[in-house]
Amino acid sequence: MTQSAGDDLSGLEARIGHCFADRGLLTRALTHVSAASVRTDSYERLEFLGDRVLGLGVAHMLIGAFGQESEGLLSRRLAALVRKETCADVARDWDVGPLIRLGEGEAQSGGREKNAILGDICEAIIGAVFLDGGPLAAERLVRAAFSQRMITPGRNLQDAKTTLQEWAQGRRLPAPSYGLAGRSGPDHAPFFDVTVDVEGFPAAQGTGASKRVAEQAAAQAFLTREGIDQNKGGAA
Repeated sequence: MTQSAGDDLSGLEARIGHCFADRGLLTRALTHVSAASVRTDSYERLEFLGDRVLGLGVAHMLIGAFGQESEGLLSRRLAALVRKETCADVARDWDVGPLIRLGEGEAQSGGREKNAILGDICEAIIGAVFLDGGPLAAERLVRAAFSQRMITPGRNLQDAKTTLQEWAQGRRLPAPSYGLAGRSGPDHAPFFDVTVDVEGFPAAQGTGASKRVAEQAAAQAFLTREGIDQNKGGAA
């Protein structure tokens, strides 16, 4: 197992604004399955919890800040904030990379910079804070890490698949269809190749660490190639 040289987690606690009573929770939140002696010693269950805590915390923030907006736009704002790429950006802000506990192969393949791992660890840390300090501590963490991103989102509010579907509907075309073109990589870190077909246009392809991410990448590739403005929600 490859570990970071920095075993002192106090710096990370300062950056996230929470001092753990049970430091073991933070250690587990930083442990990838490839470095765990048994699967339950990895961050996976904390990530499962943190994903739900994050969604609730962000939804609470959005209702307070954009309470007059429609449910549809609130949902888009929520999706943009809780997506894996945004969580990975937060993890980079916390500088968790050097502290991630990885197996040798995952470390050599650049696991400390992978959005999938960084995003999972962001959510796992949120889950760990929830267990260690309770819901109020977790909400404070979410607000501190995501409030500025809520005010000035760095990505489009409408995801690529939704934009492409609306664009196709606006031209009375059948809904885009997605197909799995291939899968590679080990079981714990797979990569999926997905194609998207729109009637009358060449297929576009995308790759990601999950089918969902790969489908978004394929839709984004189509939008970029055809010069479709995502900010217009698929309008002409």
